[in-house]
Amino acid sequence: MVSCEEFVKIDIRAGTIVRSESATGVKKPAIRLWIDFGPLGVKKSSAQIAHHYTPDELLGRQIICVTNFPPKQIGNFLSEVLVTGFADENNHVELSSVDKKVPDGAKLF
Repeated sequence: MVSCEEFVKIDIRAGTIVRSESATGVKKPAIRLWIDFGPLGVKKSSAQIAHHYTPDELLGRQIICVTNFPPKQIGNFLSEVLVTGFADENNHVELSSVDKKVPDGAKLF
């Protein structure tokens, strides 16, 4: 079990994908993302979402990310935020997103 005090330490925010490209030199197919979090700026992430998405269709999409985990080096790319999603029946990730546009950087509460 996690307490409410522990949960609120996780900074979960909405951001808009402003750039995306296929990742190269990785073990599993992935897409590199640049996500605008408004006042937090643009942050990078590498996500294993290539099964359901192409880089072009992701542009302008608003997604949900954890923004306060430590950066993680993935190959030659530094991933600064964790993109969230749910595994489908084949264990491929479907992105978490908001139903209606919210300000970039809006915090989940």
